[in-house]
Amino acid sequence: MRNPLGRALRNRRAGHDTLVWARPDMQAPENFTLTSPAFDHGAPIPERHRGRIFGANISPALAWTAPPTGTAELVLIVQDPDVPFGKPATHALTFGIDPALHGIPENGLTQPSPIGGLKHGKGAFGHRGWAGPMPIPSHGPHSYVFQLFALDRRAELPDKFSLADALGAMTGHVIGRARLDGTYEIR
Repeated sequence: MRNPLGRALRNRRAGHDTLVWARPDMQAPENFTLTSPAFDHGAPIPERHRGRIFGANISPALAWTAPPTGTAELVLIVQDPDVPFGKPATHALTFGIDPALHGIPENGLTQPSPIGGLKHGKGAFGHRGWAGPMPIPSHGPHSYVFQLFALDRRAELPDKFSLADALGAMTGHVIGRARLDGTYEIR
């Protein structure tokens, strides 16, 4: 059955111009590549990685090519710019990714993470770690934009950091970036 609220809000979207990727202070060369064995760029994210209010939120595996020379830390921000109101929903906000890694395994974005050194900030619904896609039913397809930023220094952040804290720590230190887009829809 179609959701009347989702259909009524179908043309309302925060927009890709509201992503961290689009901010002038986050601009840098796209000098490495981000991929996932779970889905191709622009393709649907598999059901197994869907968000859950109760139960497991299983993050997809991610892989990347070598970040630029001088990278001290990688930062992953996953956002949905298709929410109907305000700013994009943040589905992952992860700092402390070692640039020597070539990826994160499936479910590596859990809280706490099986990967040493990862720090998760507050995302969708106050969740720390991966919060998978949960678009409004009948709202149409939503984009989930995986944004990987290379920083020239390690960020100093409080234990319970927010997106605003993260942006403050990143400004002036982004030396490269990579992007992977997936989609998800609940009809």
